[in-house]
This record gives sequence, structure tokens and C-alpha cells, in this order.
Amino acid sequence: MSKVLLDTSLEKYFNDCYDMFGTDGWATLVGDLRANAVNVNSVEYTTDADNLHFRKGQLAVLAQIINLEESIKTAHDQALADEQITEEVE
Repeated sequence: MSKVLLDTSLEKYFNDCYDMFGTDGWATLVGDLRANAVNVNSVEYTTDADNLHFRKGQLAVLAQIINLEESIKTAHDQALADEQITEEVE
């Protein structure tokens, strides 16, 4: 049996995220963003310093979305661990 957070709203948030990550749409979106990141990461089409900084921002946003699933899993694991530590202290 998997562990459940005592904070039901936070647990619902994590479960909603996991439901989203399990959809075909999420897989398609992440795949498309990964493909786009390759093009954005190319300096070949960079015209000047402003464009380079713009591309850097685009890559940061793409990375945040592409890595969201792992970030959520890590945050959930940390919340569970924090809750367990709190229970042990009490």
C-alpha cells in the first residue's frame, strides 16, 4: 500500500499531477517540447545577444515543463519523508 499524506489537499494535488502525467496528451506534449528544445538550443539561428538571451529563457521554460514529472515525484517523496519525521518526533 502506498503512503498517503495527511494534508488531503496536497495529496490531491500530487494525485492530480500523477493522473495528468499518465495521459497520452502529456506524453505527446513532453515529446514535442523535447524536439523543440533541440531547435531552440541551436546557436545557428541566433541573430544577436538579445536573441541568445531570449532562447536561454525559452530553454529554461522548456526544461521546467519537461522535468515537471520528476520534480513532482521528488516533492511528493520529500513531503512524505517530512511528514514521517514529524510523526516520529511527536
